[in-house]
Amino acid sequence: MAMAKRFLNFTQGWTFTAGSNPHSNLGSNTMIQKHRILVCKMLIWVAALSPGAWLVAGLFLNWLGANPVETLTHITGMTTLVLLLVTLSVTPLRRITGWNVAIRLRRPLGLFAFFYALIHFNIWFVFDQVFNWRWMVEDIIERPYITVGFSAFVTLIPLALTSTKGWMRRLGIRWTKIHRGIYLATTLGVIHYYWLVKADVRLPLLLAFCLSVLLIYRIPGWLEKRRRTIARSHGSDVS
Repeated sequence: MAMAKRFLNFTQGWTFTAGSNPHSNLGSNTMIQKHRILVCKMLIWVAALSPGAWLVAGLFLNWLGANPVETLTHITGMTTLVLLLVTLSVTPLRRITGWNVAIRLRRPLGLFAFFYALIHFNIWFVFDQVFNWRWMVEDIIERPYITVGFSAFVTLIPLALTSTKGWMRRLGIRWTKIHRGIYLATTLGVIHYYWLVKADVRLPLLLAFCLSVLLIYRIPGWLEKRRRTIARSHGSDVS
């Protein structure tokens, strides 16, 4: 933690000339932060679109294997889970490094996760269910891993629809409560993947371990918020 903070402070020092006063360079610091966010967002776009570009190229170049639908389903589902986990990693990164503007990276990461989840769902609906709504409902009811996966997808929908600053202002504190649904969606997604895999469960267990670490990291913060809420409520009762 300390090493990460020292690294950020060190990189900020690159912009200062010898003998200059860092406190007089607030405008320069702001530009540095904006440049960092811009570079990070560009990297996110490149990295997030790479699986999709690979799949599109594979369709035309015929390198998706004997069962291209299965490959499409697997890659889009896996990309969704990885992006959800990376989105959940932003808050620990911000707290450990002290780089608070990293919070701006959550929205593009979350939207890309929903983008791949939407493609994943449509592949299943189009190729497995052949646009048949009755078959889809029966599949959701009868197959537990489909039930869990569909529930994860539905949970992501309001998060994507309310991801804008306008919705954040309109919803107020409710916005934060709604977007806690990412914890449920990611958990359901990992369970969906674990139940789907019948033999080699090493990768689903690895994803489950990463999710557990990210959730456990948040427990002290949740407990502290709970303690403050109880303390405020007691204070208002006394007054």
